[in-house]
Amino acid sequence: HSSNMASTSMKISARAPPCRTSFRSRSRRSSSLHARSDAADSSAPVSSSGTPVKKMSMLVVGATGTLGRQVVRRALDEGYEVRALVRPRQNPADFLRDWGAVTVKGDLNDPSSLPPALVGVHTVVDCATARPEESVRAVDWEGKVALIQACQAMKIQRYVYMSIANCDKHPDVPLMAVKSCTEEYLQTSGLNYTVLRACGFMQALIGQYAIPILEGNQVWGTDDTTRTAYLNTQDAARMCLAAVRSDEAVGKTLTLAGPRAFTVSEVIALCEKLAGASANVSKVPVSVLRTAKAITGVFQWTGDAADRLAFAEVLSGNEVFSAPMDETYDLLGLNPEETTTVEMYLREYYTQILKKLKEVGAQSGQNRFDF
Repeated sequence: HSSNMASTSMKISARAPPCRTSFRSRSRRSSSLHARSDAADSSAPVSSSGTPVKKMSMLVVGATGTLGRQVVRRALDEGYEVRALVRPRQNPADFLRDWGAVTVKGDLNDPSSLPPALVGVHTVVDCATARPEESVRAVDWEGKVALIQACQAMKIQRYVYMSIANCDKHPDVPLMAVKSCTEEYLQTSGLNYTVLRACGFMQALIGQYAIPILEGNQVWGTDDTTRTAYLNTQDAARMCLAAVRSDEAVGKTLTLAGPRAFTVSEVIALCEKLAGASANVSKVPVSVLRTAKAITGVFQWTGDAADRLAFAEVLSGNEVFSAPMDETYDLLGLNPEETTTVEMYLREYYTQILKKLKEVGAQSGQNRFDF
């Protein structure tokens, strides 16, 4: 029992908002990285007096993710030499190589693997975040601090960090807390950084609403009026590359929002209209989410579930995840008319799916439509 109690205590401590404690605590784990700092400095490719690197060289962290892969593709299209950081245990990212990227082995949980991946790199774009089965603190806090420290040692000239809108308003939600704390750490790093806070991505709407409604399956909603200005990941990648190019974006935190903010009910209604089907909606009161969070947080083995419920509670709290974009478009030199709307995105999805169904003569209940 005593060992279980100690383990539980460590778990609770690990989930505490990390920026409430000293950043110096992180340095103990990265001592091997700091031990190499002097050697790295002497061969660093990025100082005004050091060995020059190509300005078009880029490392994308989180390159196999929904956003990261779009950043890789956009960067390649714009002429960048792109490296994609992939974990040694990860399935081969053949599609990234097929596009023209170079994959390099590295893991945010292994600080010693990061400096070699940064040799000869000018710009780092960090799109990584913990998977559902992983520790948020280990990946999104400890791993990111290790990455930032490696970038300092290797004198990386540009660092773009993908974060979450409103993360600084929710210190008690683990994912939001570590995103906010990483922003703070990056701001004190001395790197030429830009933070891009995303409100939400349209791609998530397919699995959560578009497919279940088309298949006649249950979809989950809440009794709230939270509004989210969803952005297509392709547009987010376009904005990310524009931020990389923009000197005016250095040192800034920009919120990336889509053209209009939607409630869950509005998204479901739009899917119903485009699919020509009625949704089987089960609404979960926000009070149930809060109760579930309190219950699951008691048990060590459901700690991660409690973290996810805490994030779900934020997304169901009558909050607005959006921001005015006029100044951001001007700063990045982009045309807002080129940004995809939710209506356009879902209409294109349903048009393609319904056309394919007609071609093969399939019934919606017999197929998956996530392609």
